[in-house]
Amino acid sequence: MADKKPQSRFLDIDRFNRPVVLALSLLLVCVIVSGCYRGSLSDKPPIHPNQNMDSQQKYKAQAESRFFADRSTMRIPPAGTVARGQLHEDSAFFRGVDNQGKPLENLPMPITLDLMHRGRQRYDIYCSACHGRLGDGRGMVVRRGYPPPPAFTDDRLLGVSDGHIFRVITEGLRNMPAYKYQIPPADRWAIVAYLRALQRSQSARYTDLPDSVKGILK
Repeated sequence: MADKKPQSRFLDIDRFNRPVVLALSLLLVCVIVSGCYRGSLSDKPPIHPNQNMDSQQKYKAQAESRFFADRSTMRIPPAGTVARGQLHEDSAFFRGVDNQGKPLENLPMPITLDLMHRGRQRYDIYCSACHGRLGDGRGMVVRRGYPPPPAFTDDRLLGVSDGHIFRVITEGLRNMPAYKYQIPPADRWAIVAYLRALQRSQSARYTDLPDSVKGILK
C-alpha cells in the first residue's frame, strides 16, 4: 500500500481565492503604513468624508454679490444697531465719565492689591517705553529721540481727574497714540491706579507717612 502524502500544518493558499488573499495582504500593508503617520504634521486638510453641512456656499469679505444691487457682500449695519456684547451702557466704566459727560474724579471700582499688581504689569508693557518706570517721562524711546511726555509729578497732572487719565489712555493725546484697542477698560483703570501710586511715591511728603514709618525715619 502506497504511503499517504503528509498533511501540511500551514495554510494551503491553493484552497482560497488568490485575489482575495492579495486584497487582504494589501489592506494589511495599508494599515501598517497608515499607522506610521499617526501624530505627524501635514499641511493638507484632513479627510472629511461626511461633510454634514460643514462646507457650504457662502460669501467671503469683499467678494462680489449677485443678490444685492450694489454687488457688495459687505453690508453697512442698520442705524442704531450695536453688536452683541458691545452695548457698554456703563459710561463710568467704559468711558470714564458720569451721566453728565464729565470725567470721573475717582476710579469706578475699589482699589485692591491685585488691581495695583495688574496696573504695574500693564504699565510696564504699554507705558514705560515713553513715560519711564518712574513716570518721569524718560523712557527708552525718549532716550532715542522720541518727544518726551510730561512727568507725572507735574502739578498739572497731579490735579487731573482719574477719568481724564483714563480717556487719554483710551483716545490718545498729542504724540500719545490711542490704546483703546490694545488695552481693555479694566486694565486701563488698573493703569490709572498704578499711575496714582507712582505720583504718590515721587511726590510724597514726610507728613503723608504713617506714624509707624515716621518713627523709623527719625
